[in-house]
Amino acid sequence: MAQLFLVRHGKSVWNKAGLWTGRTDVPLSEEGIAEAQKTAKLLATIHIDHAHVSNLKRAQETLDYIQREARSPFKIFKTDALNEKDYGIYTGKNKWQVKKDVGDEEFLRIRRSWDYVLPEGESLKDVYERAVPYFETRVVPELKNGKNILIVAHMNSLRTLAKKIENISDTGICDLEIGTGEIHHYVFDADETFRKKKIITPDDSRT
Repeated sequence: MAQLFLVRHGKSVWNKAGLWTGRTDVPLSEEGIAEAQKTAKLLATIHIDHAHVSNLKRAQETLDYIQREARSPFKIFKTDALNEKDYGIYTGKNKWQVKKDVGDEEFLRIRRSWDYVLPEGESLKDVYERAVPYFETRVVPELKNGKNILIVAHMNSLRTLAKKIENISDTGICDLEIGTGEIHHYVFDADETFRKKKIITPDDSRT
């Protein structure tokens, strides 16, 4: 039996400002640092063998805090495959102003739709087609070897992994939210199936 932990980075400075971040490489905010520290403490008693992280600094900074609290050092693999969705023309725009401009229905398509390709950007399906093959070829074999794996990434790249792991439908994935600093914990059983254990938020930390 192996364990898998999906962790969304702490709140970034653009998250705090309500801006669509996408591929823009912004750091954690002060609140995001606090979230990352709490998340790190929640994972501190877990033995992690390997970690996979996106190439964006907000995810890597979150992983840095986790590694500082870890029981023992672990190997880290960085990859563009886990980067956030490219928001195209909406990158850097205030999402709540966009909502006022385009209306609720279009706003929901921009944020959560499965196959709506953003102008000059990506759809969630596009993210799935780069993140899931990486997961299947790099992460699943490690789990089969009994390794405990940590993935630190972003709302949408993690949503695609959850879609695959939990067999969520194209319409059902629209309802999945993953909060900043949140941990989604799975067990990879001997029969090579995933069993979801629980969702842990930074607020669960007592420190």
